[in-house]
Amino acid sequence: MTLEVATLEPGIDATRRFLARPQRRLLIDNEWVEPAAGRSFETFNPATGASLGRVAAGEAVDIDRAVAAARRAFEAGAWRDMLPMQRAQLLWKMADLIEQHIDELAELETVDQGKPVWIGRQAEIPGAVEQFRYFAGQAMRIEGTTIPTSISYQPADKQIFAYTAKEPIGVVGAIVPWNSPIVLTALKIAPALAAGCTMVLKPAEDTSLTAIRLAELLLEAGIPPGVFNLVTGLGETAGAALAAHPGVDKIAFTGSTQVGKRIVAAAGGNLKKLTLELGGKSPVVVLDDADLELAIPGAANAIFFNSGQVCVAGSRLYVHERIFDRVLEGVAACARGIRLGNGLDPATQMGPVVSRKQADRIAGYIASGRAEGASVLTGGRQLGPAGTFIEPTVLVGAVPSAKVVREEIFGPVVVATPIRSAEDVPAIANDTDYGLAASVWTHNLSTAHRLAARIRAGTVWINCHSMYDASLPMGGMKQSGWGRDSGHQALENFLETKTVCAVI
Repeated sequence: MTLEVATLEPGIDATRRFLARPQRRLLIDNEWVEPAAGRSFETFNPATGASLGRVAAGEAVDIDRAVAAARRAFEAGAWRDMLPMQRAQLLWKMADLIEQHIDELAELETVDQGKPVWIGRQAEIPGAVEQFRYFAGQAMRIEGTTIPTSISYQPADKQIFAYTAKEPIGVVGAIVPWNSPIVLTALKIAPALAAGCTMVLKPAEDTSLTAIRLAELLLEAGIPPGVFNLVTGLGETAGAALAAHPGVDKIAFTGSTQVGKRIVAAAGGNLKKLTLELGGKSPVVVLDDADLELAIPGAANAIFFNSGQVCVAGSRLYVHERIFDRVLEGVAACARGIRLGNGLDPATQMGPVVSRKQADRIAGYIASGRAEGASVLTGGRQLGPAGTFIEPTVLVGAVPSAKVVREEIFGPVVVATPIRSAEDVPAIANDTDYGLAASVWTHNLSTAHRLAARIRAGTVWINCHSMYDASLPMGGMKQSGWGRDSGHQALENFLETKTVCAVI
C-alpha cells in the first residue's frame, strides 16, 4: 500500500489556542514556573513530523522544588485531613471538567501521540472520567478494622482495645508512559489523591501536552497548593531524579520492564514503596470450538488497537491447528483492511506510532523475525512522511526462541503459531518472562476457566480482550510488575496500615 497522510489541523478552538502557546511551564505549588535551568525541548506530531511547540525541560533541581512543595502540603494536612466527602467532591468535579473538555482533550491527545481521535473520544478519555468518579467514591471507603486480641498478659481488670487505621502513604511520584497518556495519568492521580496523598507527576517527554492540560483542570477544580505538581522533562533527568528522591515515599510507574528495574534500584536509597505496571507479551488462545465471528476480529483488535502500543496487546496468537489457516487468514484480512492515516481524519482506523525512534525499533523487530526464519503474511513495512507508520503485521513460522516471540515489540506486530490441544496451552502461554494478560476463546467455559486458573497472568479475558473498568484490578505477575492499578486494590497502593493497641 501507499500512504498519503493528510495535513489536518485541530477543529476545536481550545486545542488551537493551547498549541499556539510559545512554551509550557512546570506546575509547582499551584504556580506555573520556568524550569530552573531555563531549558526546553521540542515535541512533534508523529503523523506529520510537524512541531507542536516547546515543553519545559525540568531537571533534578525542579524535582527538588516540586517534592518540597508536595511535602509541605502533606505535612500541613490541608488535603490529608480534609473530610473524605470534600476530597470526593473535588475528584468528581475533575471528572466533570474532563468530560466537558472531551473533544479538546481528544484532539490534543491525537496530535501529541498519534492515535485516531475516536479512540480518545470514545474510549480513553471516558475511561479517565470513570477513574476519577470511581475513586471519588473510594475516598469515602477508607476504613480500618477492630481486632479482638488474645493477649494473655493484659493488666487485671483492664481490656485491650485494638484497631487498624488507614493513612495516606505521603508524597507520591508518578511516572507515566506515552501510549495512552490521559487514562494512564488518571490511573495514578485519582487513587493517590483519593487516599489523601500529595504528588509529583512526570509525564513521558513524547506526550506531555495532555498532562499539562489536566493540571490546568485540576487547578480549576480547586486542588489546594502543593497537592499536585507537574514536572515535564526527560526520563534520564527528571524521571531518574524523581525515582531516587529521598523525599518521595512512593513511586507509581507504568512503562517498560527495563526502566522498571532501574526504578527498583533507584528506590533503594530510602526503601520507597513501588507500584510497577510493566511490559507484556500477552497470549491470545483460540481453540477449535471458538466462535470465529468473535475470535478473529477480537484477536486482530487485541494487537492492532492503538497501533499495538498497549501493555496488554495480544502479540502472541496461538490457534488450534484444525482452524489455524482460517483464523490466520481472517486476522490477516483484518490487518489488510485497516486504514492508516492522520488521527484527526475521521476515516483513520490506525495512526502512526508515537515517534520515528519507536517506528525504527518496531521495524528492527520485524527484520529480526525474518532473519530468524519467520515469514510475513501481511504488512511489515515502515511508511509515512516521518517514517512513523508501521503496517499491521502478521508473522508466521517463528521459533519459540525468536526475539519476536520473546520480547515486547510494542507495535502492531503479531506472531501466530498453531497448537494441538487445550492441554498444551498453559505451558505455551507461560513460556515468557511476562505475565500481564491473556485471552482464551472457546465455547467451553469449563475449559476456559481451567485455563484461566493455570495461565500466570494478572488478567485473563474469556471470549474478549482488553475489557476495562475502573473497578477491575489491572497489573501483572512475574516481570510484568508489582501491585495493581484500578479497583479497590489501587487505593491500597497509596495507604499505610497503622495498628493501635490500647489498654482501657
